[in-house]
Amino acid sequence: MVRLLAVLVLAGATVNGQTITTQTFGSGANQFSIDFVEIGNTNNQPDSNGSPNMAGSVGYIFNLGKFEISRQILEKANAETGLGISLADLSNFGGNNPDRPASGVSWFTAARFVNYLNTTQGFSPAYNFTGSYAGPRNPAGFSLWAEGQNGFNPNNQYRNSQAKFFLPSTDEWYKGAYGVSSGLWYAYPSSGQPPRPVFSGTEVGTAVYGQTTETGPADVNQAGDVSGWGAMGMAGNVWEWTESAFDGENNSPQEKREYRGGAWNFLGESYISNAGRLASDPDGSQIVLGFRVAMIPEPSSLSLLLAGGAVLMAGRRRK
Repeated sequence: MVRLLAVLVLAGATVNGQTITTQTFGSGANQFSIDFVEIGNTNNQPDSNGSPNMAGSVGYIFNLGKFEISRQILEKANAETGLGISLADLSNFGGNNPDRPASGVSWFTAARFVNYLNTTQGFSPAYNFTGSYAGPRNPAGFSLWAEGQNGFNPNNQYRNSQAKFFLPSTDEWYKGAYGVSSGLWYAYPSSGQPPRPVFSGTEVGTAVYGQTTETGPADVNQAGDVSGWGAMGMAGNVWEWTESAFDGENNSPQEKREYRGGAWNFLGESYISNAGRLASDPDGSQIVLGFRVAMIPEPSSLSLLLAGGAVLMAGRRRK
């Protein structure tokens, strides 16, 4: 019993006041890990100052990727299972460093990678791909989850409710970028003032934007200051797909998907603010566009410890 509880306690860690959870995937030379920060303050009030108006309210605890998904993570996933994912060639944009963000990926590509994370851990895929051609903008046959299917959620027909990993929705992404645990909202990640533009580094009050095209994005762990919840690069570096349709309905397979956060080569501060968001067809891919992953956490170590203690006490009473 003592050994089991020790393992549970080590499942998460607190760094600089942030709860960090690490999930590991793949095997051997293709093994990789993704770090997540916990986003709490459930049922928070939405922000009425950004776009869309009234954004960022989330009624549950979730974990958001601390970093954008890197090139080497997608390359290792490809090597492990043959996902067939291709990345943008950054040779003319500072090079193809494996720790740079995975860019040039479509929404469909990001969704397929998320499904890989789920199925390799025994969870339902988050997104419904039939594998059958469904038109020029939907070659892999992405479909809505339908009533009667396990995990169907009428409020979000994109995401299976039994999945553990997913692309962050507009509200989840917005909260992780512009919110803080007290419930306050900032116009920029962690601050009400525009960050200073830099090409790399982790200095407080900076973000990777306003650079020349040839500079390219920074490594995912060198992409400026962190948000109020501890997620890095939510301003600048590369734009990030959200799960959500731009109109917020999530009720059509081919409707345009939202992306947020700005990129290294956009000069305007408005692009990285809480008002900055754009949209593209889900099969579209751009050299400045990547993504990060979110997940629903498993029961916390403390909850498991308390539950284990309750079972142990009940067993003792029966003796």
